Amino acid sequence: MVKSFQGVRMVASKRTTPTPILVRDHMSTNLVTFHPEDTIDQVLEVLTRRKISGAPVVDESGGLVGIISEVDCLKEIIKGKYTNTPKFPAKVKEHMTSEVITLSPDLSLFDAAGKFLELKKRRFPVLKDGKLVGQISLSDVIRAFPKLKSTTW
Repeated sequence: MVKSFQGVRMVASKRTTPTPILVRDHMSTNLVTFHPEDTIDQVLEVLTRRKISGAPVVDESGGLVGIISEVDCLKEIIKGKYTNTPKFPAKVKEHMTSEVITLSPDLSLFDAAGKFLELKKRRFPVLKDGKLVGQISLSDVIRAFPKLKSTTW
């Protein structure tokens, strides 16, 4: 008589569909924002102190009207060099990017990564029902992927 020593076999569970990895799970929600009437001096001070490279620009009601970045600020810095002005009094509205591409919080992180590659942007404001709810940066996406388990792919 031959006995089997394999023990009790576990019944394989049914594979579940992986939970989608969404922008909402990796975006920043505690945002620094600027107003169109802020000066480039104010922007430079905040960007430097907070160690960020850009932020959304909102109106009085909190609606998104643009985005300001370090690159946008460089325009005023260069102008100051030519006019020998150490201060940068220009308004955000003069240098911000007003045609802003936004993402939905329900967009998959993989689709967001594709947008970063396609559009060569470093950050996207995240809007839900027309309201600014966050921002996702290229760094946020890069930091997310090493944390993912093989089953979520």
